[in-house]
Amino acid sequence: MVPAHEGGGVMRLDLLTEPVDGLDEALAAVDAFDQALLGGLLRPQPAQTQGLTALADAVAASPLAARVAEAADKAAAGAASEDHLLALAAARTAVLGAVHDALAARADEATGRTRAGEPAPPAAGEQPPNLLAAARSWLCDLARAGWQGIDHDVVAGSAQVVSAMLPDPGLRRLATLLDGFAAELAASCPGAAVDRVPVRRWADLWARGMLLTVPGAATAPATDTVTGRLLPLGVDLQEHAGAAQAQVHAVLEPADGGSPRLVRVSVSVPKPDTVLGAGVWQLLRPHLTLLTAAGEGRSMDLTDMPVTAEGDLIWHEEHARPGEHADPFATARVALPTATAAPAAPLDRHPVRLAEPVFLEGYGAEQDDEGLVFTVAGCRLAVDTDRVPAAGPLTPQTVAGSSACIGLLRWDAGDFVLQPLAVETTVRKKTVAVHAGAWAGGTTDKAGVKAEKAATDAVAVLRERAGRLLRA
Repeated sequence: MVPAHEGGGVMRLDLLTEPVDGLDEALAAVDAFDQALLGGLLRPQPAQTQGLTALADAVAASPLAARVAEAADKAAAGAASEDHLLALAAARTAVLGAVHDALAARADEATGRTRAGEPAPPAAGEQPPNLLAAARSWLCDLARAGWQGIDHDVVAGSAQVVSAMLPDPGLRRLATLLDGFAAELAASCPGAAVDRVPVRRWADLWARGMLLTVPGAATAPATDTVTGRLLPLGVDLQEHAGAAQAQVHAVLEPADGGSPRLVRVSVSVPKPDTVLGAGVWQLLRPHLTLLTAAGEGRSMDLTDMPVTAEGDLIWHEEHARPGEHADPFATARVALPTATAAPAAPLDRHPVRLAEPVFLEGYGAEQDDEGLVFTVAGCRLAVDTDRVPAAGPLTPQTVAGSSACIGLLRWDAGDFVLQPLAVETTVRKKTVAVHAGAWAGGTTDKAGVKAEKAATDAVAVLRERAGRLLRA
């Protein structure tokens, strides 16, 4: 039992370690199907047939049962059409969606959190059916070839489709997925020579791409507007060689006195691979004033800010202004326990998407062979310090010496884990808060200043070179 706030709320770590009924069986069915994709469905072998059957059995009690059973039979015979492969992708997504829902329900039970009901689906927009069909055809070619059978000719089939999709905002989501997926596959060609195939990841991308080829699946979510005070909890920074994303997790207190709700705000930017560490904030900061507010520990006052039913604020600077000082740990102790969580969008119902803001204190910290673990009354919760970004003052050592933690409850490799966003620790007999996103609004820290200067120089050089190319 972990005290969640001074008012007496608790977070039950014991529930996070108890098995979830049916979870292992569902994941085993997904793994079996993913292994079938590894070898390709053009001439499936007996082991692949078993994987197809396992997936069909997993949805046997659902409305998908008949279509998936037929699709599995056809695929086992090497005669699966595009519609059959789409049915298999839908079945795989449905099974992982059920896993997500079970894990989210367990997290809600452990935190005592209420989750809002499912929103009505948005009206489907019109999309060019020929481009969707072309994208689906390429994805089906991948499934037939299998990850071990891909070559540059198969992968290159996406290029024209992606180029035709990118100018259309309604298709850009699918185009971006296909472009990134094709780049990963191309870097691994020929597939037969790859030592370790990322089977789960590529199957995830394939299934998501297949479903996004269904007309209306990529429709932008419906939005409402909210007015109130936004209280940041922490910043989750994710970096890639060519891109970076900052996601601010916060509690929104509606101005009409309604229940607080959990919301997110995200900003993504392209990133040169020469920009490292704290320098990445320099790329993100101009696009979101909320990052500065989060770094300075301030609230934001919102007026008619668009928000989706899934809790994502569609940020417009004209609808926000800086507010008063707001200590994230005070927010975590007082407002977080009563905040309502948002439901996940249908295509986002995947275990990897779980990221539930939580607050823990009164724990012990142990280091074992697998990493850092928080313990309370014999209950253990693994801490994922690998997710702590280098672009801030928070370090694994600081987390290990902390007494309170704001983090994201995730699920990884079969267990719930905690990603730290901020901790309270003792420095010279004083309690000090250390945040992963503390440098988001700027810093006087020597290491941070040095990284930002290096980023400034790198970006200036790249801009100057780009200008030369444009003038040439």
